[in-house]
Amino acid sequence: MILRIFGLSFLVTIAALVVAFIYGGPEALLLTLILGILEISLSFDNAVINATVLRKMSDFWQKIFLTIGILIAVFGMRVMFPLAVVWLASGLNPVDALDLALNPPANDAAHFANGDPSYETIITDAHPQIAAFGGMFLLMLFLGFIFEDKEITWLSWIERPLIRIGKLDMLNVVIATGVLVITASYIAHEGESSTVMIAGALGMITYIVVNGLGEMFNTDEDDDETSSGPSDLVKATGKAGFFLFLYLEVLDASFSFDGVIGAFAITADPIIIALGLGLIGAMFVRSLTVYLVRQGTLSEYVYLEHGAHWAIGALAFILMYSIGTPVPEVVTGLVGVVLIIAALVTSIIRKRREADAGVINEPLDAK
Repeated sequence: MILRIFGLSFLVTIAALVVAFIYGGPEALLLTLILGILEISLSFDNAVINATVLRKMSDFWQKIFLTIGILIAVFGMRVMFPLAVVWLASGLNPVDALDLALNPPANDAAHFANGDPSYETIITDAHPQIAAFGGMFLLMLFLGFIFEDKEITWLSWIERPLIRIGKLDMLNVVIATGVLVITASYIAHEGESSTVMIAGALGMITYIVVNGLGEMFNTDEDDDETSSGPSDLVKATGKAGFFLFLYLEVLDASFSFDGVIGAFAITADPIIIALGLGLIGAMFVRSLTVYLVRQGTLSEYVYLEHGAHWAIGALAFILMYSIGTPVPEVVTGLVGVVLIIAALVTSIIRKRREADAGVINEPLDAK
């Protein structure tokens, strides 16, 4: 099972490292490996959240996400997204933007001799807009989860009170808007407030629209179930599956923002970034997602989903804070990993206690 799920990822990793070595020698190989490890370490929570959504989709839409979706993740976010930022920020055409990326200034300077900014500088300068959009999208996702009524809670001492106050209509929008205003007013640098407000508002709108469409069509399909009632986990097909697919793509993009931006602290070479983040990192996220779905891990270790959402909340606040103050990638990665590990450990403890008490825990996605 493990070899079948992760085998392709290992083959792609080997191929990517070989290409990196041919492209730039030992240094390029090392940088590609570092970026791959960075992306994987940052993406455990991404894989868990992907799996929670993916298991709601029909087999057809699961295959679409794991094939077409991975192409979008690799080429869209890790290759085209940085170039698109340069196109928009500099007004260069795609060919010139790629040429700018492949031919940086001497000694990795921030500007060329004529004063034009480098590819890395343009991407870095666009960080406030990128972080605001991604941060607000992830914050809305986090708030939606912690305010949602649920039978099982992980950090009960804080989750249960949050569920109670979450009954207030649109509370997640109120809190997210407040965070965005505070960020734009007190964290963003002078002259960036309006940019942060617009990008953050677009992130919120994107979440509300995509998530709302998915829920609307899911509701329609649930109503068509037979009198015996829907299963605990209704597989989304048709329009519902399509909008869940869109939701997953936007979600994956939001998770990728910090990794793509952080990669420029290691290298600005788009080829190496594509090999490390795109091929190695994205493929392993895909494999982790498939493993979690196929093994029923989320049903067996019930707190993993909770830990992943708390990691999302932490990432959202880190992204918003990073608009004004740089945050090392190791901090972002460690926060997510620690929360996921804590959720896994407490899930194992819960499972053993239930076993000792003679409780048989039926999988959450059972009919």
